[in-house]
Amino acid sequence: MSNRNASNEVAARSDALSTVSRILALLHARLPEGAALAVCWRDWALGQDGAQSPGAPDSLRRQAEQALSGPSSGHGAAGVLVHAWDNPECNTRIALAVASPRALSPGEQADWLALAQGFVALMLDAMRAHARVLSLEKSKRLQQALYEIADLAGADLEMPEMLRRIHVVIATLMYAENCYIVLYDDQRRTLRFLYFADQKDTYVADPGRDFGEEEMINSMTFALLRHGQPLRGPSSAIRQRLGLSRDPSQGPESLDWLGVPMRRDERVCGAIVVQSYDTPASYDDEDRALLGYVAQHILTALDRRHAHVELERRVELRTHELQRSNRDLQAEIIERKRAEKLQGALFRITDLAITSETLERFYADVHAVVDELINARNFYIALVSEDGQELQFPYSIDERDALRRTRQMAKGLTEYVIRTGKPLLADRAIIGELSRRGDVLQHGPPANSWLGVPLLRGEDVVGAVVVQSYSPQVSYTPHDQNLLAFVAHNIGNGLARQRAQESLRAAHAELERRVEERTRELADANTQLLAQIGERLRAEQRLTHQATHDALTGLPNRPHLLEQLAAAIHRARHGDGQAFAVLFLDLDRFKLVNDSIGHAAGDELLIEVARRITMSVRANDVVSRLGGDEFAILVEYADGDENVLDLAQRLLAVLGRPMWVAGRELFPSASLGIAVWHPRYRNGEELLRDADAAMYRAKEEGRDRCAMFDEAMREAAMHTLDLEADLRRAINHRDFLAYYQPIIRLDDGEIIGHEALLRWQHERRGLLTPPEFISLGEDSGLIEQVDWLLYEQVVHQLARGGEGYISVNVSPRHFRSPSFADRLLSMFDVIGADPSRLRLEITEVALLDDAPRTLRTLRTLRQHGILAQLDDFGTGFSALSYLHRFPISVLKIDRSFVAGIGDEGRPESLALVRAILALASTLGIDTIAEGVETESQRRALLELGCSFGQGYLFGRPAAEVCSQVLVA
Repeated sequence: MSNRNASNEVAARSDALSTVSRILALLHARLPEGAALAVCWRDWALGQDGAQSPGAPDSLRRQAEQALSGPSSGHGAAGVLVHAWDNPECNTRIALAVASPRALSPGEQADWLALAQGFVALMLDAMRAHARVLSLEKSKRLQQALYEIADLAGADLEMPEMLRRIHVVIATLMYAENCYIVLYDDQRRTLRFLYFADQKDTYVADPGRDFGEEEMINSMTFALLRHGQPLRGPSSAIRQRLGLSRDPSQGPESLDWLGVPMRRDERVCGAIVVQSYDTPASYDDEDRALLGYVAQHILTALDRRHAHVELERRVELRTHELQRSNRDLQAEIIERKRAEKLQGALFRITDLAITSETLERFYADVHAVVDELINARNFYIALVSEDGQELQFPYSIDERDALRRTRQMAKGLTEYVIRTGKPLLADRAIIGELSRRGDVLQHGPPANSWLGVPLLRGEDVVGAVVVQSYSPQVSYTPHDQNLLAFVAHNIGNGLARQRAQESLRAAHAELERRVEERTRELADANTQLLAQIGERLRAEQRLTHQATHDALTGLPNRPHLLEQLAAAIHRARHGDGQAFAVLFLDLDRFKLVNDSIGHAAGDELLIEVARRITMSVRANDVVSRLGGDEFAILVEYADGDENVLDLAQRLLAVLGRPMWVAGRELFPSASLGIAVWHPRYRNGEELLRDADAAMYRAKEEGRDRCAMFDEAMREAAMHTLDLEADLRRAINHRDFLAYYQPIIRLDDGEIIGHEALLRWQHERRGLLTPPEFISLGEDSGLIEQVDWLLYEQVVHQLARGGEGYISVNVSPRHFRSPSFADRLLSMFDVIGADPSRLRLEITEVALLDDAPRTLRTLRTLRQHGILAQLDDFGTGFSALSYLHRFPISVLKIDRSFVAGIGDEGRPESLALVRAILALASTLGIDTIAEGVETESQRRALLELGCSFGQGYLFGRPAAEVCSQVLVA
């Protein structure tokens, strides 16, 4: 048993004894002083045993033992109280013997006996529980050991390692530091030590050696095997019982020796032995039974291992037999395949002799066939000329001799084969020997292995077929020689047949040539005429298609669409009255694609858009590309305008799906306008115009949507068209005026400058302010011309003299022009004004649009005294990060923030103005409050630290510059 298991059992027994001692101490404490107590029991699980209080005589315990078989109660010798009883299940009897210096009263005796019966019952229950724990622990260890032995038998371990691990398992069940296992042959009376582990005996087991009985006459192991029953005890006692003499060669004496035989079908076939040299009585009957049980499992494991080894041996033997059979079969298959391959090659050569169009094709095809049979990387066919004087090479492929020219018959290897009429298989040694004998002279690069066979025509040698190798890894064999000779015979026959075919083809070709010459003249004339007619028709078709279709997408173009629209209008007016609509589609931000990833990518995007539109409409609808990123669709419908709107939404959804263009994933969108047929339309151009106007309305509403043209839009379009014409005329007539609003110092009302505001003196509508026409000017691009008219008036005003500066608003468009600063400064030079009295008011958009160019422009102007003011600060993009970079001299606080301060102000507006002023003060920038209309706003601004202001409180815009403004 292992030390750990032994410790567990000792601890369990100690716990049981401790329980008995405590119970006896409790019962003894309830007796008079000087009393003695003994208790005995005979239990179905614990057997018969007993205990007594400290100092109690052995005679008292004997009286208790006798009471186990006597009456239930009474008095024994010398007035000893004896009481015995059975438990309720009648499988346990208990007896008590008490010797007391004074007699117990009946009441004391009854109470004490009741207490004793209860405590003793509890004590026995605890002892039975300890016994069950020990039993379960032993069963668990045994079961675990058997599982481990079974696992080891199936594990892929060598036999010594498996037995070593089995020894470790046995050591968990009992003391087994010294253990050995033997196998026994009862027919030959020999044994082999499979495993041997001993602390004192230095013998090393040799599992392959057999020990005969005559070699170990006094061996206890042989005696155990002959005896056939387990043996246990000191080795000296066992030898005495079996009549064996002491033999020192059999190992040292042991104080306890336990051996059990292993049986197979009632025959002893081995044994396992454990022994102890330093502890007598190390093993008991339980260990003997346990070791016998384990021994049979070890034998089973050994049998399984032996069967596994035997099975592997047989499998290996059978595998070798199958491999040998397979090699023979493979050899036979290879041979058959070679024969089939050779037969197929001969059939192919025969077929090539008939089907090859030319001799050159025949030679190349023959080379391919030979290359399938042997290594023919370097291959040539040599033929003797008709006069026998030259050697020709009609076909040659060689990695080192690219061009074999015709040569005079000499003493080369090829001529040697032709001269002897026999095949030649030669390596460098043979070639060297032939050269030394003078039989051959080397031509071309030397080969490592050379094989040539004669070509025969009947009985005559007419040439040779040769393969050669320049690499030591490729050497030809006699088998290759036989193969090439066999093939060469068929090549010779095929060559004769091919030459006959060649002659026949030549004659047939000559006949066909003559016939063809006779018919070519008629065919040429007819062909030329048909070609001219066909070319003219194709040219007309190409011109017609080019005139009516877009070159990039292949869609119909604007003229073709207008033609289809005219037909649809005619049908609607005079025919079936079918309603129709025009959808005008424009891609959103298409210019960004061209500018960022190139026009080629833009073309690819347009092609994909055209494909998606075409796939989304019906076959009879007309999809046209008008130019750039504009498309138009003519659709007919019958069930109301809702169908057209549904189609428009589907088109937008289809176009909005992502697409890959130039390696990038794009998410295109489009704006779509719809114009529905109405009898007022006279032609397709009007429909397209209104659909285009509806499309621009969709763009204004946020893009990626559609809009239907209506009367209000028509009126707005007419108004816009008229206003644009008026704007162009006004530019030509210079109908724009500069109105000046003063900018004052808030504390004393002194005018420090003016802001020049644009006004349009319209010929019919009177004086117009910028909100009424500025957006049209931006969209049409005319605003730049209008601005320059304003700048010219302001510069003339500055040239007249006066005090203070004048500020003008500059559109972000001007900063996109690289010549803006030079043009403005040139105007000052021409007019003769001081540029330092001009200030430019720019918006935050100008800073963010093209920051590097804007910065360069502002720096150039600042060098000439023209300062920059940031207008409407805080209402657009956040430009805080740009204030450090750009030369901004003044921040103009937007009127929306100023309106929220004063007597009825809003706290949030006050906080924003305070923050702007703090920021400007930190950066050293002046501030001007716009839209000051009340005295309370002026006072609030002064309290916040704002120095300058502008608004109706100080003066409205006027055509003349004011000289003084009084603060109320």
